[in-house]
Amino acid sequence: MGHTDSDTDVVIAGAGPTGLMLACELRLAGVDVVVVERLAERTGESRAGGMHARTLEVLDQRGVLDRFLAVGELQSVGHFSGLWLDFDEFESRHSRPLMILQSAIERLLEEWAAELGVRVRWSSEVNGIHQDEAGVTVELRTAEAASATVRARYLVGCDGGRSSVRKLSGIDFPGTPATMTALIGDVELPDLPEDYIWVRRRPGGDFSVIAFEPGWYRVITSDYGRVADRDEPATFEQLRESLVRLAGTDFGMHSPRWISRFGDAARQASRYREGRVLLAGDAAHIHFPAGGQGLNVGVQDAVNLGWKLASVVRGQAPEGLLDSYHAERHPVAERVLHNTRAQAALARPGVETDALREVFGSLIALDDVNRYLCGMLTALDVRYPIEGDHPLAGRRVPDADLKTSDGATRVHELLHAARPVLLDLRGSAKVAAAAEGWADRVDLVEARSEDDHWPVPGGREIPAPAALLIRPDGHVAWASAGGAPDISALRTALGTWFGPARPE
Repeated sequence: MGHTDSDTDVVIAGAGPTGLMLACELRLAGVDVVVVERLAERTGESRAGGMHARTLEVLDQRGVLDRFLAVGELQSVGHFSGLWLDFDEFESRHSRPLMILQSAIERLLEEWAAELGVRVRWSSEVNGIHQDEAGVTVELRTAEAASATVRARYLVGCDGGRSSVRKLSGIDFPGTPATMTALIGDVELPDLPEDYIWVRRRPGGDFSVIAFEPGWYRVITSDYGRVADRDEPATFEQLRESLVRLAGTDFGMHSPRWISRFGDAARQASRYREGRVLLAGDAAHIHFPAGGQGLNVGVQDAVNLGWKLASVVRGQAPEGLLDSYHAERHPVAERVLHNTRAQAALARPGVETDALREVFGSLIALDDVNRYLCGMLTALDVRYPIEGDHPLAGRRVPDADLKTSDGATRVHELLHAARPVLLDLRGSAKVAAAAEGWADRVDLVEARSEDDHWPVPGGREIPAPAALLIRPDGHVAWASAGGAPDISALRTALGTWFGPARPE
């Protein structure tokens, strides 16, 4: 069978944004991880083009957001099926989307992963999976040898829509097939008469031309008259012919840097876990790339899974904690599939859809509708099914300004170590005493809120909480509004999410 590598805690298949983010999360928790990638090296293909508010928040929670802001460009607007949305700065400190190419995102994540000690093995494709009670043996097809194996406690498939890990694990991928074909390419366009073209609709489809980098344009054409075979190569000539058909000209396009194809197929793994194998990112869900949600959902999958998997690997929490990953993230991606199907329907050519878009566009002008759609696309409105009647229970924690004995800080800065935080804003001795059994896993922070009210999704404000338990992914596991805190509920939340208390 070939040689066997030394054991590791977790093998991650796929060195894209989801796999790299998960690797970083695991390393922050002290877990040994190996990333295996079937490609021989980075392709440099630009791919996805941006990050939304919630992804910017999770990078801020880890203290690395500035690296991405230095490379990308913040935008004031986004869109729902090509109809403009205005992002409300009330909702988040990082409300505006960041235009940054996936190739740059991967480079920055790879640099961070290297700093944290992540090992990446290129030219290593998952070719077999064998689980037992103690772990999983992963067979690899590599460039150096016909086969090799690596042994780990867990395997996570972050290996894309055609995931080998998903297929080898026997996890179903139900959904709907493609009904159209879109071509996308990064090219030079010397004859473009305007700065950009945004969703120009024609009887057979639509086209857009967007400037992503100086001198380079992203051309996207959507053809509703045909469905391409999945294995059919995408070519520069096809993109040129499609643009001429829709625009009447190719604008002198030349020097293609990247050409690809996508459709509106929408599929989701029936389960995100099969024993010691888990799925994240495109391996777990694919959809029409409308509104720029795909990369973001994958990164957020990784941040949800990382601390849970680390807790189980380190023996701090029972294995059942991993079931909460599917319970929390499957509905999130299900909603993304739903809204991207709606966006694909709104994009179809025809006078009926033209009328629908006009009506929908007038609705988006209403603040409540705009805010609802922004919350959905950015994932700022995600609320996990966590017990508790406090308005923050299950939601991502607002990045409130705080004052501690060490000086001014923010909530997100407390999460840089990727550890749970029990934030006591009223100096309650009972809260501090309740957490003593988890002192090895949970950081107790006493502070004062600089603001009397905190924002929550929907344009609302609530009184600043008296205390709250924040998971490493930034979601609130327990909160107290004031008065006598429910210590029993706090202890239950600590045990549910971070394992049993240490014996006294």
